[in-house]
Amino acid sequence: MTEIDAKTDALVPAWLTLPDVAEKLGVEVTRVRQLVKEGQLIAVRRGENRVLMVPADFIGENRIVKGLIGTITLLKDDDFTDEEMLEWLFTPDDTLPGTPAQALRENRGTEVKRRAQALAV
Repeated sequence: MTEIDAKTDALVPAWLTLPDVAEKLGVEVTRVRQLVKEGQLIAVRRGENRVLMVPADFIGENRIVKGLIGTITLLKDDDFTDEEMLEWLFTPDDTLPGTPAQALRENRGTEVKRRAQALAV
């Protein structure tokens, strides 16, 4: 868990605190912390209180957005830091179109994973 720079922070349209994520997923906060620890979610410290937060786009209807965990795994395997992953996931790509995070939310994860795999080549 890192603190992100202003440029990357500005790419992410909305953030959720860990208790907010827990409420949306219907689980305890300790489970959300475990998901972060296991690398299934990315959480970074933000704001003057340095509160751990997760991008709101990572959470769908009572679950983590389909394809996110696999995409995070691919990026981690390519030695991306949490900040680099957020930058990649939230940087607009005209060929998608939109951002990879947006494509995952719209159930276009196959193309996102293909692009993540291509980064390793």
